[in-house]
Amino acid sequence: MARRGRLETPHGPVETPVFMPVGTQATVKAMTPAELEDMGARILLSNTYHLYLRPGADLVAAHGGLHGFMQWQGPILTDSGGFQVFSLGELRKIREEGVEFRSHIDGSKHLFTPESVMDIEGKLGADIAMAFDECIPYPATYEYAKAATARTGRWAARCKAAHCRENQSLFGIVQGGMYKDLRAQSAAELVEMDFPGYGIGGLSVGEEKPLMYEVLEHTTPLLPQEKPRYLMGVGSPDCLVEGVLRGVDMFDCVLPTRIARNGTLFTSQGKLVIRNSQYKEDMRPLDEQCSCYACRHFSRAYIRHLFIAGEILGARLATIHNLHYLVSLMAELRLAIEENRLGQTAARLLNAWGY
Repeated sequence: MARRGRLETPHGPVETPVFMPVGTQATVKAMTPAELEDMGARILLSNTYHLYLRPGADLVAAHGGLHGFMQWQGPILTDSGGFQVFSLGELRKIREEGVEFRSHIDGSKHLFTPESVMDIEGKLGADIAMAFDECIPYPATYEYAKAATARTGRWAARCKAAHCRENQSLFGIVQGGMYKDLRAQSAAELVEMDFPGYGIGGLSVGEEKPLMYEVLEHTTPLLPQEKPRYLMGVGSPDCLVEGVLRGVDMFDCVLPTRIARNGTLFTSQGKLVIRNSQYKEDMRPLDEQCSCYACRHFSRAYIRHLFIAGEILGARLATIHNLHYLVSLMAELRLAIEENRLGQTAARLLNAWGY
């Protein structure tokens, strides 16, 4: 089901399948835009919920949108904030109009509706905006999932009616929980609305990976062949490979930057926890097969020393490595698809990681 594509945007093309580094608050943590561009990142993700609360969409718009605000000249995608609102738990109330929630920063009360979210995303000015949806938790009863899926469909229609920024694509988001009939229903509704691309939401929310892959394998064939498919919030190396094998074109996740700040690295041999004492005198790079700045210049012993000493550079080098690793992984998968050897490449990678 894997495929090779090119996504055209106002800020340039994106070769797919692709991993999008996450810049939740208009910055990819510990990274400069130039560093991201140098490692081959071509599209970034930022978040409507966080930027609405701080610094506010009007301030971003005054800079010419996110591109001017964060000084990234490549494509940008903004999530609608649906997942973040879902994550607030007791701090939010869902009703047909939208979601009332309290800020995690100061407790102030706010209301997100499909219309208000389209206004915010329009001001942020990303190349791709996501529709406002209701992310279904896991586990969830069939009745809850059915009602939430139907509401996501109604909200998608309202988003499309309210969306008016001509140089911005609006993607719908397929929901349905772990129920295949609800996934099919959601996909059919959204395809009928004719969005230029489709997110697959509500996966990687606590379910086991085999179940995620099963639902994903059921869902991707329901979406148009000629339009991009975006698996939201998924970014471990094994999940990227498994997602590509099931026809996914776009991925994002905070995982590589989050675990980097704790000293956990992706490598061609699996995860490496650099704080461990076994690396105290290890003169090798983090990954001998990696060409990132950290691996070209520094030893495991040095990077471990930085973490133990609490030096900021340790987190920076680990972040550079993890993002470079995933960006390079996607380039390898794209080439394998072009050369019709993805099966062998995927098997080799998964075996090396112990899957």
